[in-house]
Amino acid sequence: MKMSLRSKVVIYALLVMVAIYFLSPFVYMLFSTFKTSAEAIAYPPSLFPKEWQWGNYAKAWDAQPFGKYLLNSVIVTVLNTLGTVLSCSLVAYGFARYNFKGKNILFMILLSTMMIPWDVTMIPQYMEFKAFGWINTLLPLIVPSFFGSAYYIFLMRQFLLGVPKEYEEAARIDGCNDLQIWWKVYMPIMRPCLILVGVLNMITVWNDYLGPLIFLQDRSKYTLALGLASFKGVHQTQIIPMLCITVVMIIPPVVAFLSGQKYIVEGTSGSIK
Repeated sequence: MKMSLRSKVVIYALLVMVAIYFLSPFVYMLFSTFKTSAEAIAYPPSLFPKEWQWGNYAKAWDAQPFGKYLLNSVIVTVLNTLGTVLSCSLVAYGFARYNFKGKNILFMILLSTMMIPWDVTMIPQYMEFKAFGWINTLLPLIVPSFFGSAYYIFLMRQFLLGVPKEYEEAARIDGCNDLQIWWKVYMPIMRPCLILVGVLNMITVWNDYLGPLIFLQDRSKYTLALGLASFKGVHQTQIIPMLCITVVMIIPPVVAFLSGQKYIVEGTSGSIK
């Protein structure tokens, strides 16, 4: 049924209102980064600053070694996302394409791990990493990703179940082994799902605060999330520097989401068009 012009206008007007409602806090935060501390907490609040403080970002960035924090965050995020994509796609390929005894039971056990909160496994993991000598290094934030994630494995498995088996059979006729089929046949087909998983994992790891807080002790190993939290003290909070670094931290996830938006939609809609 074709929608009337009035209906379209009403729907788009409602969508614009909802978008403004959700974007207004971010717009206010962006303009607040150019205010003074007194003006940022003044009541009633104002959207635009009376005097634009263009040096707030430079002052906030120089207040701590955020260049080092940024490098640490990039290393952790890139390697963690790479490990998650590779390990989860390989495990999902096994569950989707192989038939073996106890497969469904193993898959149910895997899914049941999603009900266990990370707070429960936090102490055993800390003891394990301490025994390995990994505390105060970036390894606890990177290595576990190479052992997969239950949710992402489930997501990729459901994607692979929609891929016809003829692709695999044709590859075997051409002489491909199992790893070659996974890498050369299914990985290109799974590109939308891989990008979806990569973006979701990137946002999670980039904004992670509790993990680095537990495993990192030396400030030279801090990530941006820990550096941002250090602006909040016991007696006072540095509002403007915190807002400036928050805006900087928002940019990479937004860029990643907008860049992969097309593939994210494809990754949730199915494997074969």
